[in-house]
Amino acid sequence: MGSKSLTETELTTTRLLWTMAVGLVDASGGGDDRQYGRRITVFVALSCVTAALGGAIFGYDLGTSGGVSSMGSFLREFFPDVYRRMQGDVRVSNYCKFDSQLLALFTSSLYIAGLLTALLLSSWFTARRGRRPSMIIGGVAFLAGAAVSGGAVNVYMAILGRALLGVGLGFANQAVLLYLSEMAPARYRGAFSNGFQLTLCLGSLAANAINYGTDKITGGWGWRLSPGLAGVPAAFFTLGAIFLPETPNSLV
Repeated sequence: MGSKSLTETELTTTRLLWTMAVGLVDASGGGDDRQYGRRITVFVALSCVTAALGGAIFGYDLGTSGGVSSMGSFLREFFPDVYRRMQGDVRVSNYCKFDSQLLALFTSSLYIAGLLTALLLSSWFTARRGRRPSMIIGGVAFLAGAAVSGGAVNVYMAILGRALLGVGLGFANQAVLLYLSEMAPARYRGAFSNGFQLTLCLGSLAANAINYGTDKITGGWGWRLSPGLAGVPAAFFTLGAIFLPETPNSLV
């Protein structure tokens, strides 16, 4: 009898959580036809906004690399050959001036690390441990990448910082879209999920504006601000993820 009651309780709890996750109508329980997950509460909105910050960091990282890799102070410190070509004949195409495998590695290290992380680790981890832990790991990797990139003293340290940012993207992008779609009320799921794309564009816009400003800083250290400031949204994202609830799907 006790085993039967426990089984019924587990089934009821699982059914309730799944109903909340997919936004179905629970027609059981004496004609109770309430639709779970229909209302947008302040808590749901704040949770989704916090998760959408992962898109802002993604867009910021995409916008930062192009601006930083064309700054004279950055090239002079880490890629002097490219810098000399940039100061040479103006009739030579930039495609020839930026002919550097090491510079290409710096730019692509974020994407390579993000791809490998998503394929080999984060998808498995997100499916088995939940969306919230993946976002926390992604946020920590973002913070580490921003710190290493902003404080880089040689080209290999700069590449490592970019790779850490890629690891953060691999974890965060794997979990954020799932989190948004599973936490949002069913009828507003598309709007909440598009918040990721919106914040991605805003992050890219902010990166280009910051690149424009930091490039004008005299002293040769302005380029450090661009990757280093990625730690600001990353800090909010990580701190918020710590206090976010897990999604119903993950609980099930």
